[in-house]
Amino acid sequence: MNKMVPQIEIIAFSDAYREIFKKLNYDWIERYFRIEKGDELSLSNPETEILGKGGFIFFAKIGGEVLGTVALLKKSDTVFELSKMAVGDSAQGKGVGNELIAHCVSFASELNIEKLVLYSNTSLKPAIHLYKKFGFQEIELEDGVYDRADIKMEKIL
Repeated sequence: MNKMVPQIEIIAFSDAYREIFKKLNYDWIERYFRIEKGDELSLSNPETEILGKGGFIFFAKIGGEVLGTVALLKKSDTVFELSKMAVGDSAQGKGVGNELIAHCVSFASELNIEKLVLYSNTSLKPAIHLYKKFGFQEIELEDGVYDRADIKMEKIL
């Protein structure tokens, strides 16, 4: 018997989802780590700190409910950082993170972005597995980006 898989819709940032962007990320970060100054700044001011600097924010919706989010932070004209990805508890295991990353990879390719980078923590084994599934490979981690990061990965597009 086939289980019905809910349709995941990916949409771009709008002001209506500003608070859910912050809440999903705060909930996720506080579950595993602590909110850093950079998190506070970008999550409280996504229009200026992410979108205004050439980045993008996307949301995953199932049945009209926003259950996940991700941002692409502009590092240069050809490099963006996959960041601020968070999936709500009720959506864990439903493919939301998978769809968000697939959308970002496709979107970045369409914009002729050459490389996506991300910072994570090796204790987050499901996340690392997901990144590897999409072709991200570990590269040297520079100091001082995020206190919680102990791994940097990149995907050449």
